Amino acid sequence: MNDSLRPLRIAAHVEFVSLVVMLANLATVHLAPVSSLMGPVHGCAYLFVVVATWRTGGATAAARVTALLPGVGGLLALWRLESGGSRQAAG
Repeated sequence: MNDSLRPLRIAAHVEFVSLVVMLANLATVHLAPVSSLMGPVHGCAYLFVVVATWRTGGATAAARVTALLPGVGGLLALWRLESGGSRQAAG
C-alpha cells in the first residue's frame, strides 16, 4: 500500500459513498437536510480527487482523465495509479 496515495484513497471513497447516499435519498424520502449536507461533501471530495490525481507524479493521462468522472472516477483513477505502480515495480 502506497502511503502517498492515502489522502486520494480516502477522498475517492468519500466521493463514492456521498454519491450513493445522495441517490438513495433522492430515490426514497428526499430529505432536504441530507441533500444539503451530502451535496457539498460530494463536491469537495470530487474536487480533491481531481486535484490530488493531477498532482500525483506517476499519474498517466488516462488516470487523470478518469479522475474527472464524477462518483466513480476517483476509485477508477486510484485503481489505475495502484496497478500502474505495481507493474513498474515488477518490470
